[in-house]
Amino acid sequence: MGGLPASHDGMDKTTRKRFVKKDRSIPIDELTTNILSGSRLDLAKGITLLESTKSIDREAGQQLLLNVMPHTGNSIRIGITGVPGAGKSTFIEAFGLMLAEAGHKVAVLAIDPSSTLSGGSILGDKTRMETLAKHPNAFIRPSPSSGTLGGVHKKSRETMLLCEAAGYDVLLIETVGVGQSETIVRGMVDFFLMLALTGAGDELQGMKKGIMELVDAIIVHKADGDNLKLAKKTVREYRQLLGFLHPASPGWTPVAMPVSSIQKTGLDVVWETIQSFKAAMEESAYWEERRQAQTKDWFHAMIHDRLIDSFFSKPHRKEKVAGLERELMDGKLTVTSAIDQLFDEG
Repeated sequence: MGGLPASHDGMDKTTRKRFVKKDRSIPIDELTTNILSGSRLDLAKGITLLESTKSIDREAGQQLLLNVMPHTGNSIRIGITGVPGAGKSTFIEAFGLMLAEAGHKVAVLAIDPSSTLSGGSILGDKTRMETLAKHPNAFIRPSPSSGTLGGVHKKSRETMLLCEAAGYDVLLIETVGVGQSETIVRGMVDFFLMLALTGAGDELQGMKKGIMELVDAIIVHKADGDNLKLAKKTVREYRQLLGFLHPASPGWTPVAMPVSSIQKTGLDVVWETIQSFKAAMEESAYWEERRQAQTKDWFHAMIHDRLIDSFFSKPHRKEKVAGLERELMDGKLTVTSAIDQLFDEG
């Protein structure tokens, strides 16, 4: 039996379907409108643009920032740090849910540690904050730290601006951990709090000097059950210690308080403390002064990063550095003389 008549056998090159390359242009105006209207999906797309290393995405991201800039700055930025195991994610979920239920729009920028080998990240915070992630008034963005000193992503500041433009009035920035480099976090938030554990004792001594002078409040976490009595004792100890230190914010005495995220106790006190802090800083005009100083510091940090990128972007510079490294390893040069050779060439 003969087959059905056909114009080709499926292999004729002249009748093959041609795939037209899709237009990859980014509709920035539409993206801007959607973000300003509160679209969480488009906010995520905008943040992805900012974090991209592609030049076309970088340009689009900066145009997006310019578009939304008049709608930024109307939030309170809260940095949250603490030793591993202090329960930062648990606290953020309980605290964020309380605020979201009260009508606030809460954005959480959770910075996950990056792999030193691949640069990748587990990005588990969104999983740990599953209840908060489902709330319509909340937005959680996990980002890898990408090796950035201070436990924050390089684009965290720009991400904060996009979240503000989307109408989020409370920003919670969770950092990787504690260390001297937490000054970077202090330099991008309004209120800085640290989660501590009871009975940490000597384990905290190594970081007290560096971190205690930066905080506006200390939360002694997991203050419940059999741990409650010890937590209250730890709070008293911290209060005494804070009284001897120079405050991070002029006109404000850092406070310590017990909190249980499981029993939801002390969370309202934390928010009342933050509100009191904001009122005091605005009254003294330090609120705006700090914001301006942070923008200036951000500008200088970007200059530093751009200079490094520009320096290593030239192929001959990389070859020169590699050659000098070999001479250093062979003991033919001192580090200072190698640096002189590298920069004397112009």
